[in-house]
Amino acid sequence: MTELGDASRSVLDRLRTYRAADAPTHGGRVLSYVYDSGSAELDELAAQAIRIMQPVNGLDPTTFGSVAAIERDLVGFARDLLGGAEEVVGSVTTGGTESCLLAVKTARDLWRAGGGEGTPRLVAPSTVHAAFFKAAAYFGLELDLVPVPASGAVDAGALLVRLGPDVALAVVSAPSYPFASLDPVAEVAAGCVEAGIPLHVDACIGGLVLPFADSLPAWDLRVPGVTSLSVDLHKYGYAPKGASVLLHRGRERLHAQYFATTRWPGYPVVNPTLLGSRSAGPAAAAWAIVQALGVDGLGDLAVRTLAATAALREAVDAIEGLRVVGEPVGPLFAVAADEGVEADARVDPHHWADAIRGLGWQLQLQPGLVQADGSRLPHTTHLTVTPVTEQVLPELTRAMVQAADEVRGLPPVTAAEAISALGGDVTAVLAGPLPERLAPLLALVEGLPPEYTERLLVRLLAGIVEPV
Repeated sequence: MTELGDASRSVLDRLRTYRAADAPTHGGRVLSYVYDSGSAELDELAAQAIRIMQPVNGLDPTTFGSVAAIERDLVGFARDLLGGAEEVVGSVTTGGTESCLLAVKTARDLWRAGGGEGTPRLVAPSTVHAAFFKAAAYFGLELDLVPVPASGAVDAGALLVRLGPDVALAVVSAPSYPFASLDPVAEVAAGCVEAGIPLHVDACIGGLVLPFADSLPAWDLRVPGVTSLSVDLHKYGYAPKGASVLLHRGRERLHAQYFATTRWPGYPVVNPTLLGSRSAGPAAAAWAIVQALGVDGLGDLAVRTLAATAALREAVDAIEGLRVVGEPVGPLFAVAADEGVEADARVDPHHWADAIRGLGWQLQLQPGLVQADGSRLPHTTHLTVTPVTEQVLPELTRAMVQAADEVRGLPPVTAAEAISALGGDVTAVLAGPLPERLAPLLALVEGLPPEYTERLLVRLLAGIVEPV
């Protein structure tokens, strides 16, 4: 690094000050959003790869052949790991949301090209990732959500009965984000083949771990009828944000993903992704990590992650008043109150998450949901587990037990109580900062009409980045 002037040092000092207020990205104390391999060597490898590719524009692989080479290798790696034959092709995107958006956009365009008219439907379990809500909103589809049972995995028959000629795409998860449930991919795929409807498997969070798990039913591209699959490299591929792969069965589907135009006086625009200009850095970092680790190295990290997940689940099972939701396949799971014990012995998961935050750990609070059939999915606390978690298991387990003991018997916060604490004015949350206790905020999210809370949260988040 060249010698920095005083102005540059000041700028970097300010940036470090901003970062110091962030949640820690290493060390295993944040069990959501962060995917820490525990390897400083991998982090440095990723940083060097980004530096090499820093000035490169991923817009045009004919100008920057390195982009084509990197993406070709990443698509090939993902295809081989996830059971794709030579007919499977794909592209690198900037993240799971973009991969999911493009899968929906592709299906919608092919549905229209096949004669579909009006508004197409997107059929998915109610646990499907919010990216598909965004895709339906952006691309003009009706999102048809199928309620899930207590197991968290959708019933294949309940989903297949929704299929019809107006369905452009069906989606299942491997696994779902809220509860880590593995949907019945093979059964749904067989019904989709019979109905002539494409099926997308959202494996964004699990696609680089589940191949190394034991005794799972078929879920990837080995299943006939799976027409597309998304997998994130910036999750359990340990690359910096954002890098993901979207795979398609057949070149026709991949070509439908592209946007191309020559109808302006500038250069021909041919984009496989939503972005035009895009950084080549995250893909280069993902490529470097994959090349260095290979399948065996990723497998070792996956096995460690799954072992840590199993240990944490056992720890939750041993805590009176808490329970693991459904049948998670890892490397994540959700925790709810155990309604099988007396009320004074139950542990509300949101109070628990707030208490454990006070001990230096951050878990993710999830609101409950009343499904279309009237059944309710419980409010929960979510844990995403990584290889580094195994290094902190004793300390984390003690904190989990201590936090549960602190809040056992406390009833859940109601929306009415949360509003009362705000002096009757819900918009008071806009004044910020975010409260230290998140349970009341999640009570508002769950208890008020979604249209209202969504507008409120937009105003809150937009306000955070307004210039002062």
